[in-house]
Amino acid sequence: MKKYLILLFCIVPALAWSQKPKDAANPAWQKEIPRVVFPDKDLVSLYEKTWEIAADRVRIGPEGLPASPYLDENCYDNQIWIWDACFMVMFSRYAPAAYPGKQTLYNLYLPIHEHVPTPLRIHLRDNPPLFAWIEYNNYLFSADKEHLDNVLLEKKFLQRHFDYFNNLVKGHRDSLISPNRIFLSPQKDEAGNIKGFTWTGGASGMDNTPRGRDAGGYDKVLWIDAISQQALSALYISRLYETYSMKQEAQEWKAIYEQLKTTINEKYWDEKDGFYYDIDAETGEPCRIKTPASFWAMLAEIPNQQQAERMTEYLRSEKYLGGDYPWTSLSRDDRDHNAATGDYWRGGIWLPVVYMGTKALEKYGYYELADELAQKVIYQQLRTYHAIEPNTIWECYNPSGDSPSTERGRRARPDFCGWSALGPISLFIENIMGFRQIDGVNKTVVWDLKKSNGTHGIENLKFGTVATDIIYDSVADKVNVSSNAAYTLVINGKKIPVKKGKNNLKLK
Repeated sequence: MKKYLILLFCIVPALAWSQKPKDAANPAWQKEIPRVVFPDKDLVSLYEKTWEIAADRVRIGPEGLPASPYLDENCYDNQIWIWDACFMVMFSRYAPAAYPGKQTLYNLYLPIHEHVPTPLRIHLRDNPPLFAWIEYNNYLFSADKEHLDNVLLEKKFLQRHFDYFNNLVKGHRDSLISPNRIFLSPQKDEAGNIKGFTWTGGASGMDNTPRGRDAGGYDKVLWIDAISQQALSALYISRLYETYSMKQEAQEWKAIYEQLKTTINEKYWDEKDGFYYDIDAETGEPCRIKTPASFWAMLAEIPNQQQAERMTEYLRSEKYLGGDYPWTSLSRDDRDHNAATGDYWRGGIWLPVVYMGTKALEKYGYYELADELAQKVIYQQLRTYHAIEPNTIWECYNPSGDSPSTERGRRARPDFCGWSALGPISLFIENIMGFRQIDGVNKTVVWDLKKSNGTHGIENLKFGTVATDIIYDSVADKVNVSSNAAYTLVINGKKIPVKKGKNNLKLK
């Protein structure tokens, strides 16, 4: 393992990582990031500024840190979070030579599962278990089989974390790894099957959410996101095994997933409201507090198409989770919704939630809705950037205006790149420009080309072993592509072979 990590962190020696002041970010990032071409120059500037802020989040860790450099979320210098680290992988994969996203995960895998001492404490070991979903998407993009061999086949970190989450003991402490005790409590039936988890706001990531309010507290309800995230993990472990053609293992994990899917649909779906809810741990009755946490079930492919359609109704209405400022962390019709600032998780808009929900909608074919909501959030980030000083990217945003949200009356954290980079980077590329899938394993790019955007595209896009420029010329109505290798470009459903070198692709 030590040899593997040394190789992993020496692939770009010229970058000369160092922990510098905020106004002196390492300039290497400028050569590594994709360059975007888009008519709205203001949005392009925000994209570049976001990468600049994120570059300053690359840190050399304290002596003895398992993996260094790593990506810091910009909260506490001596701690890291599971779900922050996972979401940071989803934008850093666009420039992995300058932004060590996946490497950051070893600062979680090794202390938790190999008991490697760490000076960088893990804040809340029972944070959302997102590793398998993240690793699958990163592998598809990067085609980094050596890394996947390690986490799936050799060390089995993904499988071990699934079992770890299922067997955590509430109240347990591990002072060598984390400053916090365990808050999660798995609940099992007589046969030993998981029926749900009690949790807390902080451990779930939704710190001051009112979930559990009507049942008497956080530990009185089974949380829809916890069980859905475990289902998501089992699903993607199965799919990762499929990439190795390991059919038996894939089927075993698919069976685990199907059991969880059945449980979620039988216990957590409310037919009256057409929504997945947390449920009372004693009675099984739904706790009708609507939050985007329910869309973890959609990301895990739990609902059928009819159920998914009913869930989208809450995103299409400004009365609930939609409107001009969508993906509020608490429905607007809830009595605890804070319309003035969002008060963190009582209405605040969070980019990890927006990203998760966007990808959930895409799985069921709701691309137009996904793009519309994502665009609203990105432009809110842009307007807030100009309206509020310092001009930056914020931890979370107001559900009613162009400003940051608040935490206990204080303004949310600035320079949060961190997961808030998902908006100006990932959602810009994937939803505003329409690059739906970038697949380094199968050497394919799927582009929903939106001619209404005018001349636009991306340069210096690196995935797998491919480095390419893809630009739509709106005047000539053609796509100009240059590439270091052959791959397949799918434009609005049409497969077009791209050859090494320059390609002029007529669309008619």
